[in-house]
Amino acid sequence: MIDIKVPTVGESISEVTLVKWVKKEGDYVNRDEVLCELESEKATFELNAEQAGILHIVAAEGATLNIGDLACSIDDKAPKPEGVPTPAPAAPKAEAPKATAAPAAPKEALPADVKATPVAQAIMSDKQVKPAVVTGTGSNGKILKQDVLEALAHPGRKGGDAAFTREERREKMSNLRKTVARRLVEAKNSTAMLTTFNEVDMTRIMEVRRQYKDGFKETHGVNLGFMSFFTKACCVALQEWPAVNAYIDGDAIVYHDYCDISIAVSAPKGLVVPVIRNAESLSMAGIEQKVVELAKKARDSKLSPDEMAGGTFTITNGGVFGSLMSTPIINIPQSAILGMHKIQDRPMAINGKVEIRPMMYVAVSYDHRIIDGRESVGFLVRVKELLENPELLLIGKDPVKALLEM
Repeated sequence: MIDIKVPTVGESISEVTLVKWVKKEGDYVNRDEVLCELESEKATFELNAEQAGILHIVAAEGATLNIGDLACSIDDKAPKPEGVPTPAPAAPKAEAPKATAAPAAPKEALPADVKATPVAQAIMSDKQVKPAVVTGTGSNGKILKQDVLEALAHPGRKGGDAAFTREERREKMSNLRKTVARRLVEAKNSTAMLTTFNEVDMTRIMEVRRQYKDGFKETHGVNLGFMSFFTKACCVALQEWPAVNAYIDGDAIVYHDYCDISIAVSAPKGLVVPVIRNAESLSMAGIEQKVVELAKKARDSKLSPDEMAGGTFTITNGGVFGSLMSTPIINIPQSAILGMHKIQDRPMAINGKVEIRPMMYVAVSYDHRIIDGRESVGFLVRVKELLENPELLLIGKDPVKALLEM
């Protein structure tokens, strides 16, 4: 008998929640097969079989387990059951004999077992209403004319369903959600948080994307999105304003000569913040590929604790949900976070004339204990300049000024 215990998943993690069993009690499992899903305060991960054998479950779904607790055991001496039928391969469908095309029936007839009045049948046939979406209120569930009209007037809700309910349900908070809640409150209570705003004219970036997106996708196998432009701009600005890329550790300030950019991702079980390591050294394609990789892992709950540890600065994009403006909360122990928002056409004064431009509000929330107003505003203005002139992202300055060594 082999005991399967909860493994160590991170230095600061002492307990996990058993989310669900993939295998059932008494199942024969092969080596390395997934047995169950565990959730820590940072990520969801799987527990695999160390040997083949019969599974004996010890911990129940929803239980909170400490690191090293027994989750299950496997009887590796048990013989593999025989006689389990394997699904036969599906027989190929016989090709229907070709026939001359017959005129299509103008209306779909109702199934013979559906009870409905003649008028209701006529309406359902004419409007192509499936009987499954209609609740009959007549004798023995017979569908009446009014039932069909009710279904047409309220698509998506079966007749007879209550429009309003007083039901409520109580669910246990996951470890991930509890951690998010604790860290957000801690950020608000332990930092001198302030937010500064600006707006970015997205005309040039949108022109670049429109002009090069097809070639970029063909060359690199990934779409050219907005995140690579913002990440590149932040990396340049962070190296010019190092306090924004630092954090407080006791009585010291820790500065970073690299940019580990955390990206906030909305995952099925809550907000997660995976990290793009050394983003300042990545190409635009490298950033986009990393964003796609981390976002997919987040959606599939496959992020490892190492992929979410650290980070020196965070970017969050509320614009994908339609947010026009917000004040993002710092991802402690970091000292600043950039919020992207919805791109919206607005009238702008350009050289004395009113023009419609695609504008985006941007916000930087920062810890005023380490970052002064001059630094936060200077950082955001620099990000704005780089985004409105994406050519500057190549060398960080105007090419003519570089040529003149100014």
